[in-house]
Amino acid sequence: MTTIALTLIGKPGCHLCDDAEVAIADVLEQLAADPSVLNGTTVTLEHLNLLDSADLMARYSEEIPVLLIDGKVHNYWRIDRPRLLEALVTAANGGSQA
Repeated sequence: MTTIALTLIGKPGCHLCDDAEVAIADVLEQLAADPSVLNGTTVTLEHLNLLDSADLMARYSEEIPVLLIDGKVHNYWRIDRPRLLEALVTAANGGSQA
């Protein structure tokens, strides 16, 4: 079984980070309603706090929230639901996901 790893980098008190959480949850809920579109692929979501890592702070402090798909930047600042959905479906079906 294939897994797509989502990583959301943000920090507490960030309203854009809160918005990103909601957008990602909406997309994951939509995918859960019709799991056949992912061809058996699972999607995991990890949250990283920018304040816990000097490396993350140096790389992303001006771009949070940042959403990575399998370690590659997919989006930052605002998560576009249709674009995320398309990227996940494409990745699950063997295409590029960024």
